[in-house]
Amino acid sequence: MSDAVIFLDRIHFAMNILFHYLFPQLTMGLAVILLYFKTMALRRNDPRYHRAFRFWLHIFGINFVFGVVTGIPMEFLFGTNWAGFSRKTGGVIGNTLAMEGLFAFMMESAFLGLLMFGEKRLHPWAHWFAAFMVFLGTWLSGFFILATNAWMQHPVAYSIAEDGKFVLDSLWGLLTNPWLFWQYLHNMNATLITASFVVASIGSFYLLSGTHVKSARLFVRTGVVIAAVTTVLQITPFGHGEAIQVFEHKPAQAAAMEGLFHTEKGAGMVLLGQPNMETQTLDNVVVIPYLDSLLVHFNPFAEIKGLDAFPKDEWPDSVPLVFYAYHTMILLGTAFAAVMALALFMLWRGSLFKARWMLWTLMLSAPLPYLATAAGWVTAETGRQPWLVYGLMRTAEGASPHVSSGNVMLTLLGFLAMYVGMGFLYVILMFRVIGDGPEPNETDAAEAIPLAPASEEAM
Repeated sequence: MSDAVIFLDRIHFAMNILFHYLFPQLTMGLAVILLYFKTMALRRNDPRYHRAFRFWLHIFGINFVFGVVTGIPMEFLFGTNWAGFSRKTGGVIGNTLAMEGLFAFMMESAFLGLLMFGEKRLHPWAHWFAAFMVFLGTWLSGFFILATNAWMQHPVAYSIAEDGKFVLDSLWGLLTNPWLFWQYLHNMNATLITASFVVASIGSFYLLSGTHVKSARLFVRTGVVIAAVTTVLQITPFGHGEAIQVFEHKPAQAAAMEGLFHTEKGAGMVLLGQPNMETQTLDNVVVIPYLDSLLVHFNPFAEIKGLDAFPKDEWPDSVPLVFYAYHTMILLGTAFAAVMALALFMLWRGSLFKARWMLWTLMLSAPLPYLATAAGWVTAETGRQPWLVYGLMRTAEGASPHVSSGNVMLTLLGFLAMYVGMGFLYVILMFRVIGDGPEPNETDAAEAIPLAPASEEAM
């Protein structure tokens, strides 16, 4: 098996999964916000919440369809490009992938149909129940997929048969993998951050353009409040909890994340730096002394292992990529918390809807959670290298032995062209829904924020 084939296989799968995850990343978080809007609509009988629910249900539906279409090819890639991996691990991961398809995906799809087409046919609370089941199916889908990934990161509840295949010893053990606890909380909270940023962003767009102002204020308020809470939770305890288990169970990856080439006592947290693989040092480094040791071991003078404590064939194959991806995620996450804390303060003071600079900030920030989440997954998956199943199965063992580099390149280019076309279609559909707005006939222009700077009296 040539290195070129393995590299192309990895690029192919990475391209597919990064593009695919753009859609469920939004739908999993949006499912919670949809349930909130539906609940408030029924409790208060407020037309703003009814409009908000219907509008975001359209957004949810578009992203759900694109998520399905882009997710199906990944299942086939296990058989075409990663046949060795599928053959050896199918007895374990096949269980969670099947449960994701049968229990979560089918339930989510069925109730989404009721949700989209049954509002006038179902009792209001039956329609609310459909919204709840869409939320439950969406989050169960995330659970089973993450249970699969958690086993690859931290394998449990398995044995190895005589033919070298992995055999599941306990389904309960697989679903209660201790790695899964923090990973699930961290990932699903990230979907809420993405959804809340998108909701606040579109609300800000409407306020700045002077359209759908009543709904826009509800969007901004809802997005900011949810984002202010979830961005803090993402740092601690969810992010901190997951980082600790990486340091405990995958110390080589942790050292790459921190750019720690040499074992240190009292290791500091690196804020900025450039890994130099030739000298095995960090150039132009900005560091907070002792903070890593304090956060990981609750002792500022504790020892943290560097990459020099491990054989080079167990290092992540791209230490700089792991380092930069991890720090991109951390810096963006910190910025998210700061921006949303300020936005929440301005909302409490009653000045947010008039602060054009903050509305512009919220509107333009929508793509950033997608970048942060992609950086987080690059950290996790590239950091696990050179293992497909950590400590048990190397990446080179999982690739299909009879697929040439030319075939992989051909399908890679084909998928790339297809996804570019799908991306254009997605943007067109989203712009159309956003252009129509929550209610095409909503007449609240009198409450709009003027495009030109307003006078002090008007403000």
